[in-house]
Amino acid sequence: MINSVNAIRVLSVDMIQRANSGHPGICMGASPMLYSLYNKVMNVSNEDDKWFNRDRFILSAGHGSAMLYSTLHLMGYDITIEDLKNFRQLNSKTPGHPEITHTKGIDATSGPLGQGIAQAVGFAIAEKHLSSKYNKEGYSVVDNYTYVICGDGDLQEGISAEASSLAGHLGLNKLIVLWDANEVQLDAVTNVATSEDIMKRYESYGWNTLEVEDGENVEDITSKVLAAKTSNKPTFIKVNTIIGFGSPNKAGTPDAHGAPLGSDEIKLMKSNYGWELEEFVVSDEIYQDFSKAIVHGNESKNAWIKLVKEYVEKYPQLGQEFMNIIKDDVDYDINIEFNEQLDEASRVSSGKMIQAINSQIPNLIGGSADLSKSNNSIINDSGIFGIDSYSDKNISFGVREFAMGAIINGITLYGGLKAYCATFFVFSDYLKAAMRMSAIQEIPSIYVYTHDSVAVGEDGPTHEPIEQLSGLRAIPNFNVVRPCDANEVKAAWKIALNSKSTPTALVLTRQNMETITTGDVYENVSMGAYIISDMENYDKVLIGSGSEVKLLLDVQKELLNKSIKTRVVSMPCIELFLNQPEEYQNFVLGDLCMKHRFYVEMASAAEGYQFAKNVISINRFGLSGPANDVISELGFTVDAIVKKIIS
Repeated sequence: MINSVNAIRVLSVDMIQRANSGHPGICMGASPMLYSLYNKVMNVSNEDDKWFNRDRFILSAGHGSAMLYSTLHLMGYDITIEDLKNFRQLNSKTPGHPEITHTKGIDATSGPLGQGIAQAVGFAIAEKHLSSKYNKEGYSVVDNYTYVICGDGDLQEGISAEASSLAGHLGLNKLIVLWDANEVQLDAVTNVATSEDIMKRYESYGWNTLEVEDGENVEDITSKVLAAKTSNKPTFIKVNTIIGFGSPNKAGTPDAHGAPLGSDEIKLMKSNYGWELEEFVVSDEIYQDFSKAIVHGNESKNAWIKLVKEYVEKYPQLGQEFMNIIKDDVDYDINIEFNEQLDEASRVSSGKMIQAINSQIPNLIGGSADLSKSNNSIINDSGIFGIDSYSDKNISFGVREFAMGAIINGITLYGGLKAYCATFFVFSDYLKAAMRMSAIQEIPSIYVYTHDSVAVGEDGPTHEPIEQLSGLRAIPNFNVVRPCDANEVKAAWKIALNSKSTPTALVLTRQNMETITTGDVYENVSMGAYIISDMENYDKVLIGSGSEVKLLLDVQKELLNKSIKTRVVSMPCIELFLNQPEEYQNFVLGDLCMKHRFYVEMASAAEGYQFAKNVISINRFGLSGPANDVISELGFTVDAIVKKIIS
């Protein structure tokens, strides 16, 4: 056992030294925890790293990736010694932080501290919901635990507090977090930055708390984890470790945290471990030590496959539904017809879509940051997800926006569910780091944002988004869809539901908007932009999204009275439009040069200069007052836009 733990340590330190980059300290101190989880506790399969009922693991302290790669190698995953030697090298299977898109056996991309804990809460929510819905007596087809290793930095990030508070409230007893309590960070020891009692904090959240006095004691770590599995609460285990354990000159100091140890120190470390093998050489004895866990995991996977087959035979309708959702084989062609005379806010249209989606697919779940009545995000025929109602679909996140975004990433990563969250658009700033992570992980999380412009009005500049559209549009692999009416809202939801590897933000109005399109505009919206109104021999091209499209149609009429012909383009999603062939982009934007194109948006809109020389936007904060007065004051009336175009 000790040799196996040391194998993880030595492989990790050698990887970091070869790369001349990485974080050896955590790998040397926390390896007993990782060994305990993989070798003694978890059900995982190296034959199928994505089998649905596996236990999940997130290394929230993702800078310790080298020890995770070493462990996965020893567990027989598709990570070779050569892959370990290529640690942190371009296009390797062993990048600097764990990435789900790069490496077999990784359940979530991690590294931005705190987000791993929040994503794990999402895993635990998904497990609770699906198990309550699909499990039958004798057929626990959804029955797994989520494990996390976090560090001091994770627990200082506010998102971990938000997520842990919610996890305790929800009684997510299949969530187990192990704290690598080494009291050292990159700059200094932790007591220069914090003095709180973290164990009492987690007790106050409603967690079961346990402590391992000696982080080298694998038996004690294992017994505490097994004890945690009997609790009716989530469990937080403090494991007292020494950063850089075994390094005679750097152990217990910040020097062990974020830089290679150096060849001389590594020799001393290996001597302390009694390690005599050459670099990247592991004995057969150590591989054999992991073989029992490997066999157990693969047997568990095969037993689950057999169980599900029997389950489908006994409960054919429910069983087939279960198989469809875990394979993401669901028809997301949602049927709902909007009245062509409709005059309503797109947040209201979105609320109607949520009801239609829930009535037609079995796997929608979501919630809001204490704003469901305002952003129309509640599922009407379901209750609130909680201890007595895990089968319900409305998650009350409370005012925990950042955690909310990361939690729905966890739900989406878990599989089987279409997860969304909702808040006011201006507060998307709180979620942006989570949205970025959804894009990096190539998962189709859905973010619903309402109150999308200065038309928020009376709440004033603190609540009126200006720079948020540009900020979200700058995220790679991220679709920002701003629909102009109810039909475009329907199309936007279908885009979000059918996405396989790209998250989507739906940006919706507070104020009413006329229905200006007819029928199903999904194909048009899915192209990102389309001609919504055209004239022969047009003189100008007007481009906009959301509520500004109707404004541009009114501008088009007024310009025609002045003998100026225009084409109006609705551009609900710049990202989708830029993914279209150049021929289609040129067709939509027309053959006029850039100076005859006008991009109009009630926000900061520098990205509009890709399509037009003239951008009419807002480059200041908003104003407090009735919506129409604010809009008029900031120059977004027909007369004001016409004057700018003519000038």
